[in-house]
Amino acid sequence: MRITLRAAVLLGTVVGTMLIPMESVQAAEKGKGKTTSQKSAVAPVAQKGKVEAAAPKSVARTAAVHKGKGEVLAPKSAAKAVPDRGRVEPVARKGKAMPAAHRDEPAVLARKDKKTPQAANSGSAHVAQGSRYAPHEAGLIQKRNLTRVFASHADLWQEPGHLAVQSGSALVIGQDGGEPLYEKNANAVVPIASITKLMTAMVVLDSMPNLQAPITISDEDVDYLRGSRSRLQVGSVLPRETALLLALMSSENRAANALGRHYPGGLQAFVAAMNRKAMSLGMTSSHFEDPTGLNSNNVSTAHDLARMVAAAHRYPLIREFSTTPGVRAEVKGRDLDFHNTNQLVSSPTWEIGLSKTGYIQEAGKCLVMQARVADKPVVIVLLDSAGKQTRIGDANRIKRWMESASASGKLPTRV
Repeated sequence: MRITLRAAVLLGTVVGTMLIPMESVQAAEKGKGKTTSQKSAVAPVAQKGKVEAAAPKSVARTAAVHKGKGEVLAPKSAAKAVPDRGRVEPVARKGKAMPAAHRDEPAVLARKDKKTPQAANSGSAHVAQGSRYAPHEAGLIQKRNLTRVFASHADLWQEPGHLAVQSGSALVIGQDGGEPLYEKNANAVVPIASITKLMTAMVVLDSMPNLQAPITISDEDVDYLRGSRSRLQVGSVLPRETALLLALMSSENRAANALGRHYPGGLQAFVAAMNRKAMSLGMTSSHFEDPTGLNSNNVSTAHDLARMVAAAHRYPLIREFSTTPGVRAEVKGRDLDFHNTNQLVSSPTWEIGLSKTGYIQEAGKCLVMQARVADKPVVIVLLDSAGKQTRIGDANRIKRWMESASASGKLPTRV
């Protein structure tokens, strides 16, 4: 019995000793399996980390695309697109945005691809259609802003205060009347000097005289009031038509006075006819005392003179004679050259239909014209200019002012 018990105990001890290493091996293998499982479990996490790390490079566009919809992370399908990052950019090059793309996104892609001509050409249609900030659109916005700036400067320049007319009185008005385009002291009653001769010419022509009939320059026609010079010597005989031409073109005072003297009833009847004509034209603030304008009591306003110019423009001879640049006339057997007192009639940039200058000390330099400016027939009246070229400078400034307004599609503003 003892031997049997000892054998059993010995056998149990041997078996137990063998079981311990087996359990250790199993435990070790079991632990190894757990480690492998953990590693395999960690792998997706690492892989996932890879996806998130790569997302800013290739999926960032998709994330930005969906950000406006509240989706912060890229969809799972985007992870599959990570290895093939080039698929997104060809879509942009073809100009096709993803359906859920934000409007700004195609513009960003187009800017990235603008080095490729094909990309720029094919994508431009979509950019123009869907992006507020596309480069082309931004360029248009800048251009529009510049246009507005230029337009605002043009508007300022066209304002009356920016039209620097130096003449004391001025008026720019349509030939057929209407609202003035520009006026300055246009109702001031002032001496008008040789502008008077337009009224002289109308009264002469209204009497239906024989224009080829000779008239003689006498001592009565000499200017003893101001001592102005003339090349028409006392005793000179010339046709009435030539006297009218020299009075209008060269502002010949002796010719103008002789025309008045040869009027039916004489000089006094002629001056009365001048004032009647003025009243018939609505020149209520005008008065005439002689046919030359040497008398400072010949007065008018810019508005009245605009009516007189418009009326005188209806006389073909007045239009022709007042705009003739120069002539050679025979006076007492000598050929003399006479020139127009308004240099603008010879300018190729002006289209003048009627012109008359004037000057005495009380009136200053004066100029009236009918002209087509910016394709509009207008009457320009400039009175009481101080400098030698002031009236010419004012006329040119008015012309540029009107042409600038016409080019900008606007009429000049009224004062």
